[in-house]
Amino acid sequence: MNIQQTDNGKKGSFTAMAESGRAGEMTYTWAGPDKFIIDHTDVDAAFAGQGVGKQMVMAAVEFARRQHVKILPLCPFAESVFDKDASIADVRF
Repeated sequence: MNIQQTDNGKKGSFTAMAESGRAGEMTYTWAGPDKFIIDHTDVDAAFAGQGVGKQMVMAAVEFARRQHVKILPLCPFAESVFDKDASIADVRF
């Protein structure tokens, strides 16, 4: 699974790409220079239960750490990943 990121300075996304095509997408919106809001996560039904959503959240966590910014997980899925994994609490807003 390859996770690709796009960012236009206001909004962005992490897209999970499999050999067969797009497996999922997680979108975010910048909320100032120091944090972004994960607002939606969608995984294609063919990839359900394969950890695609979590891979996208973890890509966002890595990005936040590199950029020294925080994440506000308003998307229920992303919020559940943050609630279950204390090792990523450092980037949660």
